Amino acid sequence: MKKKDFLSLAWFGLKTIIFKQKKPILGTIILTDYCNLSCKHCAVNNIKRKMQSYEKVLEEMHNFYRDGIRILFFCGGETLLWEDQGRTIKDLIREGRKIGFYLINVVTNGTIDLNLPEADLVFLSLDGMRETHNLIRGDTFDTIMKNLELAKDTNICIYMAVNKLNYKEIEKVGRLAKEHPRVNSISFNLHTPYQGTEALSLSREEKIETIERIKSMVKQGIPVFNLPGALKIYLKNNWPRPCYQCLVWEDGKRYICGRCVEIEGLCEECGYLFAVEFSLLFRGNLWIILEMFKTYLKYV
Repeated sequence: MKKKDFLSLAWFGLKTIIFKQKKPILGTIILTDYCNLSCKHCAVNNIKRKMQSYEKVLEEMHNFYRDGIRILFFCGGETLLWEDQGRTIKDLIREGRKIGFYLINVVTNGTIDLNLPEADLVFLSLDGMRETHNLIRGDTFDTIMKNLELAKDTNICIYMAVNKLNYKEIEKVGRLAKEHPRVNSISFNLHTPYQGTEALSLSREEKIETIERIKSMVKQGIPVFNLPGALKIYLKNNWPRPCYQCLVWEDGKRYICGRCVEIEGLCEECGYLFAVEFSLLFRGNLWIILEMFKTYLKYV
């Protein structure tokens, strides 16, 4: 990240804290809900099987920037399946650079070519070691490992959705992240129980155990992207929500914080740790601010 961009984000944060503003800074565009996998924990893919048009996506990118958003995520479905009129995710990232976004990140399941030097970070979904990952996501672990070996850049962050099937393996995946030359960090989320996936939710005791183990991993030098201070507050489940600094756009509709915000009771069960961090950050939690500076300067 350029120094001037970093200072601009810091100024946004300062104004948000002082004046208690509810302006967004991070925006996510859902390019498609189409996905080539059928993961056990997912309840939002392959519903309409719709690819958003290039014109609609570009229009919303300009709208995001006009509204003050400077950190952009592209998500799916499977993000890298998106194409329109011969254009791909790489074209969207290039347009995002022209528009002026400071950070542009992509989320992918890793089954498609991972060479995306245009992106700042590529969040790669990996939900356990071979047997467990394949149980959750289908027989894709070896494909992902092959694509990792073929990747030429080190802008990849492993993205693990922790649930009842895989929470015992977080250290193993963490060590993989530390040891693989193409991976720079690992980020954890805890399962959010959309309808039909409730059985995968961790119990209160399992959540406590998992959070303590993630904090221990940080102390052991595993490159964890999550902020330790936010993990403790997550367990208390009293962090402010929704997070007004985050927006999600899908098929012409905007959601404050995330798509789950409109589902009754689901916000209280949120396991999306980025939302916890940004919510605390922009309400002036000094410790979170310091951890954010340290983490983003190291991995972004």
